[in-house]
Amino acid sequence: MTIHFSCTMCGRCCNGLRLPVGVDEAIAWLRGGGDVQMFCEAIPWPEDPAVDNLPAWYKHRRSFSATSGQLPLRVIVSFMATFEGPCPNLQPDLRCGIYERRPRACRVYPAEVNPFFQVDRAGKLCPPEAWQAEGILQNDDGEWSDPEVAQAVVGMREADARDARVKARVCAMLGIAMGGLSNEGVVVHAPERGRLLAALESALDADSAVGDTNAGWSIVSNRKATLELLRSAGTVSLGASEVGSEGISYMGFVVGDSE
Repeated sequence: MTIHFSCTMCGRCCNGLRLPVGVDEAIAWLRGGGDVQMFCEAIPWPEDPAVDNLPAWYKHRRSFSATSGQLPLRVIVSFMATFEGPCPNLQPDLRCGIYERRPRACRVYPAEVNPFFQVDRAGKLCPPEAWQAEGILQNDDGEWSDPEVAQAVVGMREADARDARVKARVCAMLGIAMGGLSNEGVVVHAPERGRLLAALESALDADSAVGDTNAGWSIVSNRKATLELLRSAGTVSLGASEVGSEGISYMGFVVGDSE
């Protein structure tokens, strides 16, 4: 189905966000005085999936290996540039002050980076009139009509894969080893700006002594049944109420009962 769209410059997508950024963009954001959080999710991975399980291999591509107790994991870490209210780069006339060097996620929106997700208008911040325009966002063949959007989608996918090892190193350097169970929630880590920047810059060194495999991870859930299942599989698992030290919090996607 063809999806029509044209930006109305309403500014809704530039307010109060956690904006996904790649390693290079996270470094630039931190150097500019902004804050970046790390969203960590863990996927139990006892063995590799079948070759035709493309969604699973997509997750494998953007994750790194780890363990929790006796269970192998894949861990996905997402860097999120955070701000309250308007983006610090949003101008009074609602134009972007860094338009030519804005993050890839800004270039993509409201398209989808995950090839297995379809654009859900109800889940986007754009006003109804944006979807009634003559311009085309995605054609009947599922192709992004705007070359810049298409290029940004590819760029985000490539960055996700390229950054996975760097993220593993950053976690090891900062002692981060706690993630939410994928699809149920994430553990949000908010390292001090200077400390995170130093770790990112150091982790980019290809000769870094820090390995790419992380051991000793804990999986967090806010559901009793999930925790029981995880512990029966030999993992180190924590209830959401056990997460609450400075700079660490749990964000659940489903209603919990483990409090």
